[in-house]
Amino acid sequence: MSKKESKQVDASLRQFIKDLGYISGGAALLATTPWLQSFTPDKAKEIQKEKARIGFIGTGSRGMYNMHAVLSLQHAEIVALCDIYPPNLKEASKLCPNAKTYTDYRKILESPDIDGVIISTPLYLHAPMTLDALNAGKHVYCEKAMALTMEECKAVYDAYQETDKVLYFCMQRMFDKKYIKGMQMIHSGLIGDIVGERCYWFRNHDWRRPVPSPELERQINWRLYRDYSAGLMTELASHQLEVCCWAMQMVPESVVGTGDIVYWKDGREVYDSVTLVYHYSNGVKINYESLISNKFNGMEDQILGNKGTMNLATGVYYLENEAGGKKSGIEQLIGQIGNKLYASVPAAGPSWRPETKEKYIPHNILEGEFHVNDGLSMIGALKDGSDEILSAFCQACITGEKGKNIVEEAYLATMLCHLGNQAMAEQKQITFPKEYKIPYMKFS
Repeated sequence: MSKKESKQVDASLRQFIKDLGYISGGAALLATTPWLQSFTPDKAKEIQKEKARIGFIGTGSRGMYNMHAVLSLQHAEIVALCDIYPPNLKEASKLCPNAKTYTDYRKILESPDIDGVIISTPLYLHAPMTLDALNAGKHVYCEKAMALTMEECKAVYDAYQETDKVLYFCMQRMFDKKYIKGMQMIHSGLIGDIVGERCYWFRNHDWRRPVPSPELERQINWRLYRDYSAGLMTELASHQLEVCCWAMQMVPESVVGTGDIVYWKDGREVYDSVTLVYHYSNGVKINYESLISNKFNGMEDQILGNKGTMNLATGVYYLENEAGGKKSGIEQLIGQIGNKLYASVPAAGPSWRPETKEKYIPHNILEGEFHVNDGLSMIGALKDGSDEILSAFCQACITGEKGKNIVEEAYLATMLCHLGNQAMAEQKQITFPKEYKIPYMKFS
């Protein structure tokens, strides 16, 4: 992405938020998306002559993606780079030749010339690095998920309550236009009462990367091993579970599920196929599925209402009263019997045409062109909110203004992932533990 394109994306979302606030009522919008209140064109003008000094911890594929985004911002500069893998650090230095380089992240935290750090490292390092950075007085942006364990998630959350520093996690759907507008429609009652949520994410990729030497296997392919990764749940489901809770404005109270290594039997420890059901106190359920050996269905985040369905990932919604108008199977049978087309109903049961999916009229959530993420990239997708949330963080490094609810949303999403993994491992229903509930969460 060029600098010009990225700046246009940043300005576009800022204006979109401002306009949406005017259209739907600023107070109503901010009640459900309070993290957006500081991300407006007016706020951009306030910081236009300032730059946040950013240090990068982790310069692999996702780190490089984030670096390109930050380089395009007028209100940020990259002043330091850190990585323990020399090839990654070398490539990052080519992109930012004036940035100081480090191999120990603790040294980067000691620098007085850095306002904030962006952490793009394996999951097992998220909590210790985030805690160390906050303790060092740095603003912190960390990739999802929040931490490798529930205990670490709570430690990060507690630390955030005690600091005046900014903390962001990459929950980019919170800055994606489709999701922002779609949620506004959901909460305004467009699709009626939410009666179910259905999310899935399918890929066909083994997650493996080339390893130049055997001793680097776990360092490079960390996603495959439980000491470093929580698998499909934290890598993929974390985004979608956050969306479901955002739509419901509640948190599920329990989860059941099953996980297996179905296809990629290559020594990995994390599941390559998961199916889970999360249960809210009002009976609504999240049906979640992910596997990485078939990509036919792609990725979707469906919010099901009694009046319609919002497919946030594709940017489209459908209304129940606009369905194709075909009669259901039982209605067909009753009509046929009434017209004496059946002399009798067979003892084994009636034989009528089975119910099939009706055709619905698709409506775009947004007017004009918008980007749809197919969910296939392991690095990142264009215009999915990632660039915008990075921009918001860099702005916050200047103003010191915390992003409301971002940490809390990351916490609940990550906790639900870990509870899902526990349910699959123990093969039983797991209830959300009292000791990990926080005031932000609503369970009824």
